[in-house]
Amino acid sequence: MNISEYEILAVLAEELNMRKAAARLYITQSALSQRLQAIEASWNVKMFIRSQRGLLLTPEGEKIVQLAKEIVQKTNKVKEEIKQLTGQISGTLTLAVVSIVAQHWLPAVLKTFMMLYPNVNVSLTTGWTSEVLSSMYENRFQLGIVRGKPNWSGIATRLFSDQLYLVDQEIQSLEQLRHIDRPFIQFKSDSTYSLHIQQWWHEQFQALPPRAVIVDQIETCKQLAYHGVGYAILPEIALDDREQHLVHMIPLKNKRGERMTRDTWLIGSEAAWQLPQVQAFQKVLQNFIIPNREDPHFYA
Repeated sequence: MNISEYEILAVLAEELNMRKAAARLYITQSALSQRLQAIEASWNVKMFIRSQRGLLLTPEGEKIVQLAKEIVQKTNKVKEEIKQLTGQISGTLTLAVVSIVAQHWLPAVLKTFMMLYPNVNVSLTTGWTSEVLSSMYENRFQLGIVRGKPNWSGIATRLFSDQLYLVDQEIQSLEQLRHIDRPFIQFKSDSTYSLHIQQWWHEQFQALPPRAVIVDQIETCKQLAYHGVGYAILPEIALDDREQHLVHMIPLKNKRGERMTRDTWLIGSEAAWQLPQVQAFQKVLQNFIIPNREDPHFYA
């Protein structure tokens, strides 16, 4: 049955009178009688018995009318909620975000977004850039935020670039790396980031650092460097202004003397961009996009 048939049963059960029910439904008694016969035929049961005093519900009719009333009530409730939401942004926003961005940059964005659009539910998943891209290729999320220029055929917007720094308690210039015997602390990352760091090492010193400590998380890498265990190469996004007095921060430069940065991108499909909650999120992002103060050469 469709909703109009459930409404017919609900009204008939309330009025228990064909004439009064027909008047409420704005149809003739004969038309209502035909509709009721068709409904009873579809269920293959007798729902109402006619008498001189009106209609009587059969036991089967009572069960079906109870169902009809519940459906009509829920339908009307949803219609009312939709009316109330007219002009408001609602729905669910699904995001897949690279972990470092989710930890250091995204919280302020989401706080603002959720204050402005309280009717939107947010679903957030984090991981490496390769994992985020894989999820986006599978169309599992509306938007993704990745590091490095993505191989993406849909819409891609660069959010910001952050400087890469060599961080250490003792080293004060890159030239000291030729002579100092301190371990290089590395964190596991996507292959593109690791490759560009290796290229930088070969470009500057024609060899990789002789001593290395490899950890699984960037935060562990940072804390080891801050506590003097060794030196690390870290993106600016991971460096807290309140802690920078603990170490020396030396900006990395390529052989042309240009500062090395790492880009962060927002990606999504053209279809996802049409969703109102996605458009609202992009609008909030405009206040957090960090413009380049210079135009340096960057490694994507």
